[in-house]
Amino acid sequence: MNKSNFASTTMETVQWFVFLLASSVAMPIVIGAIYQMDFIEVSGLMQRSFFAIGVASLLQVLFGHKLPIMEGPAGIWISIFSVMAVTGLQNGNSLADTLRSLETLMLLTGLFLFLFGFLKLAQKILPVFTPLVTGTFFLLLTVQLSGTFLGGMLGLQGDSNTIQLTEAILAFITFFTILGLSTFAKGWLSSYAVFIGIVIGWVGYAIVIGTENHPGNVSWFSFPELFAFGTPIFDISLIPIAFFTAVIVISNTVASIVAANQILGRQPKDSNTEINKGTMFSGISHGLAGGFAGIANVPLATTSGFMALTGQKRRKPFVYATILLIIFTFFPPVISLISSLPGPIANAAIMASFVQLVGLAVKNLTSVKLDSRKITILGVSYLIGMGIMFLPTEVFADLPMIVQNVMGNGLIVGTGLVIIIEQLWRTKNNVD
Repeated sequence: MNKSNFASTTMETVQWFVFLLASSVAMPIVIGAIYQMDFIEVSGLMQRSFFAIGVASLLQVLFGHKLPIMEGPAGIWISIFSVMAVTGLQNGNSLADTLRSLETLMLLTGLFLFLFGFLKLAQKILPVFTPLVTGTFFLLLTVQLSGTFLGGMLGLQGDSNTIQLTEAILAFITFFTILGLSTFAKGWLSSYAVFIGIVIGWVGYAIVIGTENHPGNVSWFSFPELFAFGTPIFDISLIPIAFFTAVIVISNTVASIVAANQILGRQPKDSNTEINKGTMFSGISHGLAGGFAGIANVPLATTSGFMALTGQKRRKPFVYATILLIIFTFFPPVISLISSLPGPIANAAIMASFVQLVGLAVKNLTSVKLDSRKITILGVSYLIGMGIMFLPTEVFADLPMIVQNVMGNGLIVGTGLVIIIEQLWRTKNNVD
């Protein structure tokens, strides 16, 4: 019995670990391409981001909301990094200076989040996050990131602008393997679908396409570097952006906690405390990302999709996986090996988890009666938010920088719209 429990915990820990990596490995590569980083710089960004992810996830599950929810790079911050790169260049700033400003923005956002949680202000705005808000957030999140993940599955990375057929076939084999095992298989095959799918895809990729050779001379042991982008640059215009981003991150935190509780089938004894602590430690997570010049993390809603896909709901394997990730970040050769996980395979694994996330969005939206008022609010927010995602960033070039950074993010605009319209458009029978 003990051997069985040990084997089960070990396999669940490995699969959680693989999910942590698969959910994080693509983002540093994307940001590195945007900011024209070389392989060594991308590896450093990946090391620092993994360290922040591991520490933040461990703190959350032990002292924050105490749920097995991964802290990881979110769509909102990928959008902010992308938009600020463009607006920074348009305003005469170098990419290096923009990265230093982003350090400040992450620290400021973390400060706001910590204060929201510590002063128990997060619970005050909790009634704002109705099923309509969380459902809309999930829908827009899947729309915003599905294009990125699908592009990665098709091999549209780096200088490639056309579909790489072999890579795409391997990615879709991985995608359907994970979905097929999680849906039709039983026992351990279903529980470890993500791990099995990634192994099959990675091995197939290595056999058919091969592996890349990266520069050597990597030290065997190193600590993540503080303020690796340079000394943070403060600008007064960053304060309102940080505040608004913090509010949206709270919506992400609430949505992720609600989704996790739904998958776990539990009713929290004190949801206010859960939200406040989760928000406070999200602030600490942002502080870690800013201090270690990584990519800011939020509780990932895709974690619920992973739990629904695999049936893994225990905290202990998740804790072990986060500790394992932290330890590995001190060994650059390991990070280099992890970074060799093919992008198409990693994107396929995440896309499989997004299938469940779409289901959570529908469940939230249909948990209340969709009358004409709610349908109108949803339609306006969804169409405008999604429409902005398809606009080039340059269309906002003549607006103030703060407006550019907000209006260029469809997830922020769409979620903000549904919150504002729902609160302004009240009816006598409105009991949201």
